[in-house]
Amino acid sequence: MSFYRNTVWFVKGLQEYTKSGYEAAAKHFCPADLDVNVTGRSFMITGCNSGIGKAAAQEIASKGGTVHMVCRNRERAEAAREKIVERSKNQNVYVHILDMSSARQVWEFANNFSINNTVHVLINNAGCMVNQRELTEEGLEKNFATNTLGTYILTKALIPALKKAEDPRVVTVSSGGMLTQKLNVDDLQFEKGTFDGTMAYAQNKRQQVILTGAWGSQHKEIHFSCMHPGWADTPAVKTSMPSFHAKMQSKLRTEAMGADTIVWLAVSAAAVKQPSGLFFQDRKAVATALAPGLHQVHTTRGRKASDYA
Repeated sequence: MSFYRNTVWFVKGLQEYTKSGYEAAAKHFCPADLDVNVTGRSFMITGCNSGIGKAAAQEIASKGGTVHMVCRNRERAEAAREKIVERSKNQNVYVHILDMSSARQVWEFANNFSINNTVHVLINNAGCMVNQRELTEEGLEKNFATNTLGTYILTKALIPALKKAEDPRVVTVSSGGMLTQKLNVDDLQFEKGTFDGTMAYAQNKRQQVILTGAWGSQHKEIHFSCMHPGWADTPAVKTSMPSFHAKMQSKLRTEAMGADTIVWLAVSAAAVKQPSGLFFQDRKAVATALAPGLHQVHTTRGRKASDYA
């Protein structure tokens, strides 16, 4: 990333992505938007045994929703489920074990799930930031396999089931970090140059934004959205970005603050009044570039982002 782009983004982050940024935005929220009962609606949430995914699952379960927790670690997932059920008094919370970095597992899981289950809302929250280049058993770079390809396969495989549901939605948890990166379609798995885990993650999040826009155009029956949760104090941030976490801890949002827009996009009537395919921050559609001159796509072969949807 360029020094200029990084500086503009960080200043923006201090103003908008922090706890104080959320508190300022929340003054304009409509409380009635989340005063809903979603009993009878089914929500699949990936990566929700901790952090903002767990906070979103907790809030949706508290509103009566059936929650399907898709997690990689059974022990942590079951422990999270127990707490969610205890606090929400909702027994309709189920655990499914899946490694989102395995393309084969994701495809098989989605197809098997669709046979016996209904899904009204898919929340693509699972993600990783591996700071050393690492390949999966299928030979794919792990960040790309988890954040982009896993999200892509799960979403595409569930589209037929979603189209059968009433008011179907797909919410993808992206990141404001994607604003620091142009989409580079010529090196999706970061095989060129020096590997940088933070940059790879930001590229993946840019890829999710592009996919969301393309899906929104292609599948009119489903409302697609992606969002930036802000800078939240989560175990994932502490583990993958320890220096950032240490410096910014007092300014970071709570997990519930980070999850607020996820829940809003997933359950509120106000969210689906917005056009499909947009990028949201604090319940508001926002630009996908820092400035008009900072384009979001970089390619040397004349391809379009929609070619990859």
